Amino acid sequence: MNACVEHNRSVALKKLLGNRVKTLPRGLTSVCSAHPLVIEAALRRAACGDTVALIEATCNQVNQDGGYTGMTPRDFRRFVEDIAAAVGFPIDRLIIGGDHLGPNPWKKLSAEQAMVKAEAMIAAYVEAGFEKIHLDTSMGCAGEPVALADELTAERAARLARIAEQAALRFGRRPPVYIIGTEIPPPGGATHALDELEVTRPEAAINTLAVHRAAFAKAGVEDALERVIAIVVQPGVEFGNANVVLYRPDRVHGLVAALDQMPGLLFEAHSTDYQPGEALAALVKGGFAILKVGPGLTFALREALYGLDTIASVLAGRVPPDALYATMEAVMLENPAHWNSHYGGSAGEQRLQRHFSYSDRIRYYWPDRRAVAAVETMLARFDADIPETLISQYLGRVYPAVVAKKVPPRARDLCIAAIDAALAPYCAATTA
Repeated sequence: MNACVEHNRSVALKKLLGNRVKTLPRGLTSVCSAHPLVIEAALRRAACGDTVALIEATCNQVNQDGGYTGMTPRDFRRFVEDIAAAVGFPIDRLIIGGDHLGPNPWKKLSAEQAMVKAEAMIAAYVEAGFEKIHLDTSMGCAGEPVALADELTAERAARLARIAEQAALRFGRRPPVYIIGTEIPPPGGATHALDELEVTRPEAAINTLAVHRAAFAKAGVEDALERVIAIVVQPGVEFGNANVVLYRPDRVHGLVAALDQMPGLLFEAHSTDYQPGEALAALVKGGFAILKVGPGLTFALREALYGLDTIASVLAGRVPPDALYATMEAVMLENPAHWNSHYGGSAGEQRLQRHFSYSDRIRYYWPDRRAVAAVETMLARFDADIPETLISQYLGRVYPAVVAKKVPPRARDLCIAAIDAALAPYCAATTA
């Protein structure tokens, strides 16, 4: 790694972390999830590593209208802090951020209507004390192209930054740090089969900063620009419903070199879910110091829950009528809004994707009261340790840790361990 990239990393992370840690990490894992078990697992891992925990909510999960979780930003902060208190994680090492904050939830409206809604959302996030704000205005609204010109994206981002700055002053909050970008992967992964992605061109990344600098100046928020710590670019990393595009460092030499011309900035890598450990480490080494992960963690949790559901049936000698898989299928079929535009093919192919897609659209349905009840009922079926042989058969991700006596063979512990196993490569990549 060249000295300029290392300096940029230190400057940017210091702006975010302040004095929370004695030694700056190489990078940070950004856990983008609203599932309580995922957040618990992330906080437990951060506690063991004596580091910070960065937990982020997306605009679709959490907004002033409730999002698909039913939580406002203030609700989400309280929700995360309650979990932190329950597991003994220090609040002063907790950073809460907002991801893809912009008009995306309302992009079917006119641009002005969607931006007014986005402004209200930004203000609510800042009022609630979110410290890291990803300004994402890259998507077109009603009557606009899918992807907008860089200048318009930057203009709208500056408009939202002005709202954030005003809200911080009004509510007595510390002004947040910002993430910007114009070549931003779609939230939650791609909706089509992927081959090879086009990596962001170095000159495009440099232009992104230039147009944002001009837009922030025009909007009168130059101070906010000083708190921009990262740019979202496309390093050739993505996942679709059925495949994953792996990171290739040889394709991004020019992009990484562009950081030399962007003092104090680093790159934020989205859609890093399912990347192997060596790819994550290479991303961090190349200046992609913030690694975002979300669906990959709920995918691991869903594996564990479905494995436990099958184990419960094996132990009982029958499949109960309220089996978790059947309940989730019914819930998703009754409300297809979160998956039907993402999953194509035959009825059978759509059924498989509903439950087993890398994009993990099933995560939208875990807050449903029937899903919550089904999970609680399933977990309650286990009143003793689960045989190791069944863990080997149905929960291979965590079997080695169980045999090594690092994880108790109990249902809830196995769920946390499955999520932790998915988080482990991120920890290694950002702290090694």
